[in-house]
Amino acid sequence: MHTEKITSPTNILFCGIGGQGVLKASEICGIAAMLSGFQVRKSEVHGMSQRGGSVDSHLRFGKTVHSPLIMPGKADILVSFHAEETERLKHFLKKGGLDLTLFIDRAVQKVPDKRFVNTFIMGVLSAFLPLSTAVWLAALAQVFTRAQSENQEAFLNGLHEGKSHDIQRKN
Repeated sequence: MHTEKITSPTNILFCGIGGQGVLKASEICGIAAMLSGFQVRKSEVHGMSQRGGSVDSHLRFGKTVHSPLIMPGKADILVSFHAEETERLKHFLKKGGLDLTLFIDRAVQKVPDKRFVNTFIMGVLSAFLPLSTAVWLAALAQVFTRAQSENQEAFLNGLHEGKSHDIQRKN
């Protein structure tokens, strides 16, 4: 991975409701970016997560990153696990940014065990980031000590799904 190709930080906003794996997904992405040699900053907002409340995580990585927070209109990618949270936070997505919300329904349809939906979405996300599959798989193995083969399979299926779709960027 050539980190010098990235000139400004990549901004990813993860969101959903408690229990959907928002924080775990952000952690995995952050580890993959660190393993690729990037500086990573992350900030989490916990709502009443135990009661299905809002949860979001700002993740920024690049050659140099000074702040963990993404300003409204500056997110490169919105990774939402819940449509209502997409609506609430879509103002963070920059013009031309990538909204991965459309993959929620696909993930639910394609992943037989719903515990692996967020891992599938991480695979989709990986198709749009300058991080190798190897570092993503290493990050998954570091975070998930159990069900590693199931997580790897869900991730690779998501990666295939992400690579096979032409997504409209927000205008």
